[in-house]
Amino acid sequence: MANRMGERMLRTHSLSLFAFVLAFAPVVGGAQLEVIGGQSLRHSDNARKAATNEKSDQESRTYVMAAFVSDPGRCNGSFEGTLGYSSWLDDAYGNETDANMDLESQCELARNFFWSLNNNLREVSQDSTQTQTPENRTRKNLFSTGPRYMWRLGSADALVFDAKYENTEFSEPDETDSERYIGSMAWTRLISQTLSGGISAVASRTELDSGADIDVKTVKVTFNKVWPTTVLSGSLGISELETSFGSTSETNDGIVGELELTRALNPSTSWYLRAARELTDRTSSFDIRFDDFEFNLNESISVETTALSTGVDKVFSDRSSLNARVFVNQTDLLETNELEESAGLGLRYSRSLNELLTAYTGIDYRYSSYEQDQSDDETINLELGIDYLMSRELKVYGKLGYEQKDSDVPTREFQESWALFGIEYRFR
Repeated sequence: MANRMGERMLRTHSLSLFAFVLAFAPVVGGAQLEVIGGQSLRHSDNARKAATNEKSDQESRTYVMAAFVSDPGRCNGSFEGTLGYSSWLDDAYGNETDANMDLESQCELARNFFWSLNNNLREVSQDSTQTQTPENRTRKNLFSTGPRYMWRLGSADALVFDAKYENTEFSEPDETDSERYIGSMAWTRLISQTLSGGISAVASRTELDSGADIDVKTVKVTFNKVWPTTVLSGSLGISELETSFGSTSETNDGIVGELELTRALNPSTSWYLRAARELTDRTSSFDIRFDDFEFNLNESISVETTALSTGVDKVFSDRSSLNARVFVNQTDLLETNELEESAGLGLRYSRSLNELLTAYTGIDYRYSSYEQDQSDDETINLELGIDYLMSRELKVYGKLGYEQKDSDVPTREFQESWALFGIEYRFR
């Protein structure tokens, strides 16, 4: 009963947010709104991704995608999201909704005084050691809002004061929800036209519905450098995390930081590098900011997270494109002193065969290591697809895929082949 109630509450929240954006976007000055509806049918020869006794099934999914970006002004906003409903012909899983949404908005209420409101919704794994199926997924919604004030001390110096409230909720009631209060102060100095640096101090308090509290204090040095074809920014500092529950508490500290580098290698090729290390908890936005990172929601609430990703985007003269990425992640479970590590790569190639027909292929590989049970997993995904534009509004598409997982734990192994056919209509 509680499980269904939590799912219904977050489903209602998802529908309300989606409806609000669709209703609000047209009245935003200059907003560019796009709405697409779709229907797909997917056949799998191992729908439950089981190690033995594989059974086939067909998934029917109806979905709506929406996106809008407002023109620059005192208030700016953007939204991108998908809301879907799936059913299975032979009941491999129950009927369910799925949603992924990103809403970002900010208004300048007075000179140098801003207020932001953001909402991120994701389908995430509950147990990162288990197979990615609907039974191992929950919906994570992170809402944040708060003011920011910039006080200019001259032509080269500025102080920024920031306050924020965050609320994280999961659709499964057995997962830990949280409320977070964040305050920060940063000093920035413009050293030259292309270089700036400064110092920031951040303090946050997270109140979990389990009764535990997490306090984090961080001091960092920040920098930003711009060249004609390159932008480099980052920070480096120290952080202290204290977890308390009742009369007991535990304190951890360490070096933290961020790094982001983007470079245009030539007019058709760009390269990026992103890295971060934080002392945080599993209700934070770290897994939203780094797509290949996963929290294990069944393990330690307090974690030290490290993520590194790099990639290249290339557009060729024949209108084909290549995207390649490599990532490395590490999670230190502070309450158990155990590590979870992963590394992988992804390749995507797309080519327009003519004005109406586009073909694409992709491969993903992921290696995962879990210290808690001394096991290693390897997963590979292959995909081949084609899109055909029947008109400016109507598109049909098809995909073929194969997924295989090898593991030191036999029950986690599986092989799956699947085929998908879909149709989309652009309403506006």
